[in-house]
Amino acid sequence: MGGHAAWYLAAGVVTTGLQAVLFLAFRPEIGAQWANLAALAITTAGNTEFHRRVTFANRSSRAGKRHLQDLVTFAFYAGYGSVVLAALDAVVPHPSAGQQTAALLAASFVGGVVRFAVLRWWVFARARRTDAAQDHQR
Repeated sequence: MGGHAAWYLAAGVVTTGLQAVLFLAFRPEIGAQWANLAALAITTAGNTEFHRRVTFANRSSRAGKRHLQDLVTFAFYAGYGSVVLAALDAVVPHPSAGQQTAALLAASFVGGVVRFAVLRWWVFARARRTDAAQDHQR
């Protein structure tokens, strides 16, 4: 699990940083909610593919399961980020870009922990059991 967690964390830092940069770039033109969605749309598929190819490279999963995971990941972060931004708007009358970005970064951290668990124990879980069974047969 240590190797998976390290790669997951590295990818998460890079992806979250890219999301923050994209959010800040898009925010003045399209507003916070749409900027969050655009940043997520751009980074989610790449992040998931990285995890498939690098983080969990020794495990396989069915294509349908991976696509469902992409969709669920995007929907989760989109909904979660929208709620976080709306809650911030309710608490702070006119939040700054920095406040919105900080709120989204904190939400991304919490969501990332949940996503790691889902990837580790659901998306790539079956392959781990199959790999262990094959090792015992050798």
